[in-house]
Amino acid sequence: MTVEPDNRSVAPDSEPGGDNGGEKHTGGPRAEKGAAASDADRPGTGASGEDRAGEDRSGTEVIGVGGHVEEPGKDGKGGKDGKGGRKASSGKGGARESLLLVAGGVVVALLLQVFVFQTFRIPSESMEHTLEVGDRVVVNKFHGDTERGDVVVFTGWRGGDTIKRVIAVGGDTVKCCDDQKRITVNGVPLDEKDYLYPDDFPSGSKFEKVVPKGRLWVMGDHRSASGDSRSHEKTEGEGTIPESAVVGRAFAIIWPLSRAGLLSTPETFTKVR
Repeated sequence: MTVEPDNRSVAPDSEPGGDNGGEKHTGGPRAEKGAAASDADRPGTGASGEDRAGEDRSGTEVIGVGGHVEEPGKDGKGGKDGKGGRKASSGKGGARESLLLVAGGVVVALLLQVFVFQTFRIPSESMEHTLEVGDRVVVNKFHGDTERGDVVVFTGWRGGDTIKRVIAVGGDTVKCCDDQKRITVNGVPLDEKDYLYPDDFPSGSKFEKVVPKGRLWVMGDHRSASGDSRSHEKTEGEGTIPESAVVGRAFAIIWPLSRAGLLSTPETFTKVR
């Protein structure tokens, strides 16, 4: 199944079945004889910014530090009321800081999208019911080694972004099927009822492959509607894909909210050695 990244279109594959300005304060000694008034303008700073990364928002507020000017009054202690006059103003620096915060948030979001996380839309049924048509999943590009049971997005046989489950890794022997019609990996039968499409067979065709080092054997959870390693056995790698083709591991469904949740590795794969 070809998946569509949210930031670009991918053709699906065919598979089987504010600046407030400074505020001016003027003051000076009361005129006794030719005393001149003095002006003081000390702009403060104030800003609020919003940092956006994907769909998460957090506000960062910078509190401006305003200056104040005291004017001596008749009593030599303060202004008209004997107290120092105080002003707080928001300077032009606030607008610049806001713009920098927004720009910084955009840059962070882009970096995360390019290098760490990416979202994909599921366009077909080959991973049902683990993934339904229209689901949006988040992929971790820093996933480390690809392991059995992982749901991964990779560059598929036709060059598009494709999503499948890893059944076997390099050095494994994967076979279909044993006497109970179960797929085995290194002789260990897989109990796939937790993720396999209801009433679907583990495989409608028989196979036995030793997966080359550095490659992966992948299959869809809706086996009868999935074009996967089984249907590409005549291609390079005999249906397997190179680990270098993996874009990342899908670890969560984020949309629709009614289906949001984490994608965990089925326990059956922990028994394979």
